[in-house]
Amino acid sequence: MSSVGGARLGQAGPQVDLASGVPVLPKDLTARSWIVADAESGDVLAANNAHWRLPPASTLKMLFADTVLPKFPKTEKHKVLPSDLAGIGAGSSMVGIKEGETYTVHDLWLGVFLRSGNDAVHVLSAMNDGVDTTVKEMNAHAEELQALDTHVVSPDGYDAPGQVSSAYDLTLFARSGLQKKDFREYSSTVRAKFPGQTSKKKGKTVRESFEIQNTNRLLTGDSGLSVYPGIAGVKNGNTTNAGATFTGVAERGGKVLLVTIMNPAKDEHNEVYKETAKLFDWGFKAAGKVRPVGELVPPRSAVQPSAQPGSTPSGEAGGAGTGGASSKPVASSTAGTGSGGMGIAFAITGGVLVLLAGAAFLVNRRWPLPDLVRRRPRP
Repeated sequence: MSSVGGARLGQAGPQVDLASGVPVLPKDLTARSWIVADAESGDVLAANNAHWRLPPASTLKMLFADTVLPKFPKTEKHKVLPSDLAGIGAGSSMVGIKEGETYTVHDLWLGVFLRSGNDAVHVLSAMNDGVDTTVKEMNAHAEELQALDTHVVSPDGYDAPGQVSSAYDLTLFARSGLQKKDFREYSSTVRAKFPGQTSKKKGKTVRESFEIQNTNRLLTGDSGLSVYPGIAGVKNGNTTNAGATFTGVAERGGKVLLVTIMNPAKDEHNEVYKETAKLFDWGFKAAGKVRPVGELVPPRSAVQPSAQPGSTPSGEAGGAGTGGASSKPVASSTAGTGSGGMGIAFAITGGVLVLLAGAAFLVNRRWPLPDLVRRRPRP
C-alpha cells in the first residue's frame, strides 16, 4: 500500500496510538478499510488499511462533484438529449431524468447528491464535453489532490474493471469538496423537489415535480437507525463489487471529523452507517488525546503565503483569501431554515484559506463548523 500521509498509513491492519484517557477502538468493526481524520488539521486519528485500493461505488461521485461542480452556474439550463443518457450501467441508481425535458444545473446536482443518480452524472458529463473528458479531468484532479490510489473509469462510480480508490483518497475528496459552498449544501440536503415530466392539462402546459430524499441514512435516519447528531453529509455508495461504502462529516464540541468506511463484511441492514457512527463516537472521544498516525496531505500545488500585516484572513472556495501559517482552527457557523422544498443540515461561512498556484483551488486552514444541530423535525 501507498505511504502517502505517513508510513503508518501504508501498513496493514488497524493503526492507532492509544494513550492514557483514549478509548480503545470499537471491537466489532468489520470494514475492510476505514479512516478517522480531523477535518480541520488533517490529522489521521486512526485507520485500517487506509490505502487499500478497492472499488469505491458512488462515493466516487465526491470526486466527480469536486471536479465538475465549479464549471456551471446552478441557474444554467440544459435540455436532455438521448445521447446524454447513453452508456448508463444496468441497475444504476437513477433520479428519473427524462429525454427532451429541461433541467437546471441545480436540479442535476440535487439528483447527484440526494439520489446518487447516474443519469444526472451522465447529463452533467455530457455538458462537460462527454464522459471521456470528464474521466480524464477526474483522474487529473485526483492526482493533484495526491489521491494516488484512485483510478477513474466511470464518473458515476459504477463498477468497471480497474476502477479503484481507497478510504484515504475518498477522505481527501470529501475534504476538498466540502470547501465549496454548493458542495456542502447539496451533500447536506435532506429532501428536495425534483422536476418531473411536462404534460398538458386543461389546455395548459404543466411540469409536475416529485420529492426526492437523501440516501445518506445518517442524515435522514432509517428503520432501526437514528439520525447521527452533528452529521452534515457527505456521500454513500453500494455496488456488487464495492459492497457498501460511505464518507461522512460530523461536528461535536468544536471538533469536525471525517470518517470513511469501505465494504463491511457484516451483512446487516445499514451496517456501513452503524460502523461509521461507532468510529465517529470513538473519534470525538479520542480527538485531542490520541497521537495522530498520519495526515491528510494538501494538494500538490498548495502554497501557504505569509499573512500580510494588518490583513484580515477570509475567503470562500472559488474566491480569494490568504491565511497565516500560524493560524489555529476555529469554528463558527450560521443556522437557518431550509427553502425551496429542501432542508440544509448545516451552513458554513468564512474560513482562513491558503491560495494555490494559479488561484484555481483553495485549501481551508479553518473549518468554521460549530453546532451542526438538526434544525428540522424528523418526517
